[in-house]
Amino acid sequence: MSESLQVLRSHARQIWHAGVEAANAGRLVEDAVGRRGAWIRFGDLHMRLAEIDSILVVGGGKAGAEMSAGFERSLGERIPRRLPVRGWVHVPDRSVRRLKTIHLHGARSRPDNRPTASGVEGTRRLGEMLDGATRRDLVVCLLSGGASALLPAPVPGVSLAAKRRVTTLLHRSGASIEEMNAVRKHLSWLKGGGMVRRVKGGRIVSLIVSDVIGDRLDVIGSGPTAPDPTTFADAVEVLRRHRIWSISPLPVRRVLQAGVAGARQETLKRLPARVHNVVIGNNRTALEAAAREARRLGYRVVRMPTSVAGEAGQAGAQLARMASRVRDRGDPVRPPACILSGGETTVRLGRTTGKGGRNQELVLAALCWLQEDGLQGIVLLSAGTDGEDGPTDAAGACGDRNLWRRAASRGMDPGALLARHDSYNFFSPLDGLLKTGPTGTNVMDLQVVLVGAPG
Repeated sequence: MSESLQVLRSHARQIWHAGVEAANAGRLVEDAVGRRGAWIRFGDLHMRLAEIDSILVVGGGKAGAEMSAGFERSLGERIPRRLPVRGWVHVPDRSVRRLKTIHLHGARSRPDNRPTASGVEGTRRLGEMLDGATRRDLVVCLLSGGASALLPAPVPGVSLAAKRRVTTLLHRSGASIEEMNAVRKHLSWLKGGGMVRRVKGGRIVSLIVSDVIGDRLDVIGSGPTAPDPTTFADAVEVLRRHRIWSISPLPVRRVLQAGVAGARQETLKRLPARVHNVVIGNNRTALEAAAREARRLGYRVVRMPTSVAGEAGQAGAQLARMASRVRDRGDPVRPPACILSGGETTVRLGRTTGKGGRNQELVLAALCWLQEDGLQGIVLLSAGTDGEDGPTDAAGACGDRNLWRRAASRGMDPGALLARHDSYNFFSPLDGLLKTGPTGTNVMDLQVVLVGAPG
């Protein structure tokens, strides 16, 4: 590998890690929770400590372990010891560890967004804790991306197997997170404001690390403490639009049809004054930190004007086109340049599929668009800030001209691998995968494209 490409690859990873580090969920919680005299602060919200008898901490998400640890650190430093605290938070199995007051419940053993039996049982116990909350108790919900799958609470009439089946169908159809959650909220007693209904009169504060474009409260974790603008009819329309209504489990269709007919209660539509939702971190948090690091390293920074969404392959081609313009025409900035973007794409799977994730597919699509000659002086990296990318052990991938050449020397066909969504098996033998393990946060994906090394 040439020296300049080595520098670019190293810098791309350094910039990506700076963005992820800035969005560390534990520190975001510590920054959000404070105390001054007789008051406790959650973001801009202030409450009198004397009005609180105990604190009940619940929630879930891929960042749940770090959020819980950060909250405990805040309690230890800023909250009187006389205030009892107990908690139950759902996290991926590999994030489970012992904390002082909050129990971390493992609800998912693999990088798979389908609900599990452990998640259902844990959510039942979480519901029992909510049932016991009094008017003078404060319920703190720690919410981050992944909570929809980690907190499964099927409504009566829908089995875990049925929920898993419809979740799989939605994934394979390329449904957006908004569409998926419209369905999941109407099959759950917890989502779509269901947690608010379960707490009879007590105050609720949700500290939220956002993993969705626009920080929509009804979409993050399927909105357990937020009003839901979608309806049973919307959920039915999502399944019909993606042509999976007829093959969805019969119990799912019956519940949704009953809701359309008015025989089931709709999700929460108005938020009571006793509930407060506070977004403490999002994709912008990571992007701003990544931009600072890129400038420190000597790059001119340009950020994509909108969040990356839609098909991963199309997003990869768009980033490739911009990198080419920057290198060849200095438009909109001259090299050395760093193009930053963030968001979350989808992959619409066909009949024949390989192994991969949306970030790996985005980078492979960009490489295929540029080809060997077009890759001169360019490095592209895309990875999930949570350390996951689809059902793989990688966070994403990084590609450049030398990686493309190594693929050619092995007789690999990048276009064919892209067509069957087999990006993992393209990058893995070429040492192009980015593997981080759990990062402690989840603020969607972050793309770093470098054009020309400084100096």
